[in-house]
Amino acid sequence: MAIISSNLKTNSADFKRFYKHNQTLVKELKEKQDEARYQRPEKDRQRLASQNKMLPRQRLELLLDPGTPFLEFSTLAANMDYDGDSPSASCITGIGVVQGQEVIIHANDSSVKGGAWYPLTVKKIVRCLDIAIENRLPVIHLCDSAGGFLPLQSELFPDKYMAGRMFRNQCVLSKMNVKQLALVFGHCTAGGAYVPALSDYSVIVRGTGAVFLAGPPLVKAATGEVVTADELGGANLHTQVSGTCDYAADSEEDAIRIGREIVSHWTKTPKYKEPVAEPEVPYYDTDELYGIIPDDIKRQFDMKEVIARLVDRSDFHEYQPDYGKTIICGYARLWGYEVGILANNGVLFNDSTLKAAHFMELCNQNETPMIFLQNITGFMVGKDYEANGITKDGAKMLMAQVGSHVPKFTVMCAGSFGAGNYGMCGRAYDSRFLFSWPNHQIGIMGGEQAAKTLVEVKEKQLKKQNAKIDAKVLEKVYADTLEAYQHQMSAYYATSQLWDDGIIDPIDTRNALGVSISASMNAPFINQGYGVFRL
Repeated sequence: MAIISSNLKTNSADFKRFYKHNQTLVKELKEKQDEARYQRPEKDRQRLASQNKMLPRQRLELLLDPGTPFLEFSTLAANMDYDGDSPSASCITGIGVVQGQEVIIHANDSSVKGGAWYPLTVKKIVRCLDIAIENRLPVIHLCDSAGGFLPLQSELFPDKYMAGRMFRNQCVLSKMNVKQLALVFGHCTAGGAYVPALSDYSVIVRGTGAVFLAGPPLVKAATGEVVTADELGGANLHTQVSGTCDYAADSEEDAIRIGREIVSHWTKTPKYKEPVAEPEVPYYDTDELYGIIPDDIKRQFDMKEVIARLVDRSDFHEYQPDYGKTIICGYARLWGYEVGILANNGVLFNDSTLKAAHFMELCNQNETPMIFLQNITGFMVGKDYEANGITKDGAKMLMAQVGSHVPKFTVMCAGSFGAGNYGMCGRAYDSRFLFSWPNHQIGIMGGEQAAKTLVEVKEKQLKKQNAKIDAKVLEKVYADTLEAYQHQMSAYYATSQLWDDGIIDPIDTRNALGVSISASMNAPFINQGYGVFRL
């Protein structure tokens, strides 16, 4: 492979302006992340301290191997929901290393309404367990939850991907022989009681830990029985009488010590694939990514410059470099792993669509994981393109996407609009991990296009009704549509809804992908074939 030849002019006015703009975006991102992770009302901190409880991130720090990375998912989940009352969707999820093993961690945040589950809390936990299933990663649950947030119970309980899916996923993991450990620091109430009950191993803290289907108030209301939480579901009951939990701990630190000891006896699953070479840092400075990404989402940039600052030694073997130039395809190494990369350099035409579909087939044939770098307005539209079969060729790209059996990883580098999102492995297309940059925007189309389209529709309606065409009405349709789109297309709205696995600093992309690829290698690649390609 050859080192990519960079044409970036780091002294140009554009570079300096872009660099300053993106540094501002990243500063805002880190402030929001810091607030979601650490800022809690003093009364909640004092409440936990009075119960001899640690904050969830203090527990996490003790659990993880010192000096090892923790790839946190969806730090800003629910950041635009519930009036800000559920920072990080009231839980912490991510991949970490415990006793040398890669594990998924799911931790309730009891500093937020006692760790109660909001609808987006459930969605985040289900996603975390989906990741565990897809990548065959052991799970450690740090339990301290009041159960479902009852005022929103209709959004928590009955549907397929609501709370019951968490416990279904735990059962699937057990069926797959993927280990689970529950450390019970506080109450596991109602559905939450099933988290330790469905785990292979459970440790419960004396005095504060409790597991019960109904807490003392509900038991009293239902049966008239008056009982304390400890009598109803405490450590002594469940380790000496019921057998629901396996180990009693004298403190939270003791529970974590026991938990780490349990993990040390777990058999490590051999990696399906190992790195093919020693990792090498990119030849070009990763920090230069800030000067590559424009300050206008509509402005194109060369994705080769991004690839050059992500992959090992900036080496890249480009596939079909002279064909379908609006998509870049090629092979590289990232943290020593062989990867195929598909990156947008413009709208998807017939040739670029066919090139991408064929390249995906090649990656699957060679069992090479794929990375998708999205900056896409969609597939080309118009009479001539339809006549040339753009819809048919786009369908080939989707068929190759869904038929892929190798792990896929997606980074939303800028825009992601229309069906281009699908072809480039958007959320619906089973990317193992999907991350966004803070400048990212996503929508069925751009805001201006949507606003113009709806104005045209409104104008036709008025003509059909023989009504007077009022310019002010049309201006309002345009303004309202554009405002709604701008709000809903932002990276913060997308991550609030868990349409990604988190917004990341662009210069952290290489490391996030490295952890993700390594984690994915815990599961075998199972080839289930392709569907029908319309020729």
